[in-house]
Amino acid sequence: MTTCLYNGRFFRHADSAKDEEGVDFADFLVIDDESGTIKFIGNGDIQRPEDCTVKLDMKNHVVTSGFIDGHMHLLQTGESLNKLDISKRKSLEEIRTSIRQYASEKPDLVRILVKGWLQASTEGRALAKDLDDLDGRNRPIYIGSEDSHSAWLNTAALEEIGAKNMEDPPGGKIARDECGNPTGLLSETAALGFLWPYLSKITSPEERMRNIRDAFDAYISSGYTGLVELATEPTTWDSLVAFRDKQPGKRLPIDLAAHWLILPSNSTEEDLRNVDRAIELHKTHNVNTSRDFRIAGIKVLLDGVVDSCTAAMQQPYSHNASLTGNLLWQPQQLMPVLQRASGAGLQIAMHAIGDKAIKLAVDSLEKVGNATARHRIEHLETCSPEDAKRLGPLGITASIQPAHLDPALMEQWDVFLGPERVQQVFPYSEMALAGAQLALGTDSPTAPLLPLPNLYVATTRRSSRQPQRTDRTSAKYALGLAAALSGATYGSAYASFADGWTGSLAPGMAANLAVVDMSWNASELLQATVTETWFEGKRIWPKK
Repeated sequence: MTTCLYNGRFFRHADSAKDEEGVDFADFLVIDDESGTIKFIGNGDIQRPEDCTVKLDMKNHVVTSGFIDGHMHLLQTGESLNKLDISKRKSLEEIRTSIRQYASEKPDLVRILVKGWLQASTEGRALAKDLDDLDGRNRPIYIGSEDSHSAWLNTAALEEIGAKNMEDPPGGKIARDECGNPTGLLSETAALGFLWPYLSKITSPEERMRNIRDAFDAYISSGYTGLVELATEPTTWDSLVAFRDKQPGKRLPIDLAAHWLILPSNSTEEDLRNVDRAIELHKTHNVNTSRDFRIAGIKVLLDGVVDSCTAAMQQPYSHNASLTGNLLWQPQQLMPVLQRASGAGLQIAMHAIGDKAIKLAVDSLEKVGNATARHRIEHLETCSPEDAKRLGPLGITASIQPAHLDPALMEQWDVFLGPERVQQVFPYSEMALAGAQLALGTDSPTAPLLPLPNLYVATTRRSSRQPQRTDRTSAKYALGLAAALSGATYGSAYASFADGWTGSLAPGMAANLAVVDMSWNASELLQATVTETWFEGKRIWPKK
């Protein structure tokens, strides 16, 4: 039995990105219903229409391989769907007003959880005392920064986590006053490695299951058929295992590849024990044993972010000559971790935003060797021209998140980096021209998971958050629409060794599809909508 899709614009595969002027669309696609794979794709009228068990009119919509979010955080995404969003609040007083109202409307909540704090909106201020009078029930208030690298807590929250008696973790900081008392801000690994996993862990198992289900539902309704989970830690992994065990056939709704988080510790021995945990999980959860749920590799954070001036830069930040950001790992500590992981067949993914951290990442992967391992660098936001040209020859995947270059988020970057450096940020097209494979992701929940706004920013370098804006972020590095779409499908599949069964439309590939009502015009992507999602030959959204 076969299902024949016709009257569509079928975006075949990555080679289409080579010709932006005349993209090679197919006219129809035939699915083998039994295997859930593509039987044929072609142009003109469907051959032998009598062989079609079912014929479906695609109404001239674009049909592409299903989107794959090349960098995201599943459990946190589900959690974020139920948090107060303050990303549009532009001052401390606006933030206070929103939280006060939300707290009064939600008397049954045990904690007040907030997302989307832009540090520029409070001029970097993050004091517990500014939150302590907002809730008459004195519940803990946890505010996550837009990039998740910082957290702003009230006094009740600081007391709940025991911040007063905590030591700063390696690579992290708990802000304190002159007497040593915590003042409200947790940065880098204090937030990423401790606080967010802590909040996930103390929620009930039932709530974690709901959060995971909500995240999968949000992704599926947005056209995704695959995910690459970055920074997986024990709570997330155990929750996913429990969720998967309850699914039909004990399979996740769509494919997920995970990278195990390796944070710096106080000893190489402890670092390697954490790597060994990922190696053991990879032995039982890999492409051959469970391609829907697998350990692809490890994730290492090399630095912070520009917005909090913790991204490691080769030259000082322009507004403060004493700041160059922080490397969370030194080379002598980093190399044993990378060598252990690569030697066991794991992929390496390294968060590197500052140009100093990016250079360390490229240098380290060059020493590790193995250009066929598809090791990857995440973000690459201030990559130098020299390092951009090294990625392709070394076989390093450029894992990029265009939503982060949205001009609405960049208003302080000219202050932090200066007028010259800010013109060189997010050099995506330069990486691609030098031969690097691009893999597009959203970094949800630090940015919306929707794929089309992400593509809009990648191709126009304009704001999807504030479409009325006319400014563009380093516009010369814009990607063409075919290149961006390929990066969000084939590129993310390639980056996780899934390109053998998904990421492109060709005979034998899984019929994982996203159907999009759109014109082939990057400037109109914000008006485009995903109308259907197919996974392994079956339409999974909208449900019949």
